[in-house]
Amino acid sequence: MKVLMIATATAIGLLAAAPAGAQTSVTTTTETTGSITIAPEQRTVIHQRLGTAKPVTVKEKVTVGMAVPSTVELQTVPDTIVTDIPSVKGYSYFVYNDDVVLVDPKTRKVVTIVE
Repeated sequence: MKVLMIATATAIGLLAAAPAGAQTSVTTTTETTGSITIAPEQRTVIHQRLGTAKPVTVKEKVTVGMAVPSTVELQTVPDTIVTDIPSVKGYSYFVYNDDVVLVDPKTRKVVTIVE
């Protein structure tokens, strides 16, 4: 009888622990700026790979939503980055004040600034 009570208590303890483990979840916060969503770890990859390009001088402060002057030469985001981060497909970029600025090449509007 004692063995049955110990076995039952053990089983109840295991069952009680199972739901707590099943409720554990990992939440990844993403940053949305402009019209593109890029996870923080992806923003780091973009900054590391593209941030070494020659910086561009722009007279006014660059902000999300602004139209980039036609004097700024836009670079195409390389396929190697698009493969890793598909959400940047079709965008161009330039480097401004050590930040990577992603731009919609059709409208020349800034969609996000990767710091």
